Amino acid sequence: MPSRDTTVPRSELIADTAIGLLAERGLRGLTHRAVDEAAGLPQGSTSNLARTRAALLQTVVERLTFLEGAALLAQEGTPAAGDPPGPGPLADLVAAALHRHLTRHRALLVARYELALEATRRPELRAHYDSTGRSDFAQPLRHLLSAAGSTAPERHTLSLLAWCEGIMFTCTAGSFNAAVPSEEELRTGLREILAGMLAPAAPSAAGVLRLPSSEG
Repeated sequence: MPSRDTTVPRSELIADTAIGLLAERGLRGLTHRAVDEAAGLPQGSTSNLARTRAALLQTVVERLTFLEGAALLAQEGTPAAGDPPGPGPLADLVAAALHRHLTRHRALLVARYELALEATRRPELRAHYDSTGRSDFAQPLRHLLSAAGSTAPERHTLSLLAWCEGIMFTCTAGSFNAAVPSEEELRTGLREILAGMLAPAAPSAAGVLRLPSSEG
């Protein structure tokens, strides 16, 4: 049995070990016994924390949400109060967070993709997965977009999340998994998509002043 780091709370050790197993072995390799063995804990320790498999998966989702949140906004926080509205500061923030996630925390991404697929088959996990994702990621991003000048933050949040998720999946589990974009490349892409979102809306046809025709 591997030695255990006694400075880490047992609940965190179990959750972190489960995430590592999920990324390494997939859902089939995630069992209570496997977590106990990998964490260097007596058999039955994981069952005492999460008695059922559903409870274990919920524990993993909660811990994964916390770790991803810390990884995504570990240093930047939010754009400074004096920053001008527009795509620049937000693009800088999100680009740094995405690059850090792709280069330092790929195991978290792989574990999340495993859970996302499992959630399509487990309604109780689906509800928990969705609620944590909305409260911990979508809501803060919506506030950032509003501060940057978005006139449709709800719709823009979905679009920006979809772009970020697409980049992370493609560069972790998709066909570009061996080619992580640089932070500058991510920043350029974000500036492009945010420029379109935050641009002033074009006037509708009804609001356009029509000059009288010189003919007839």
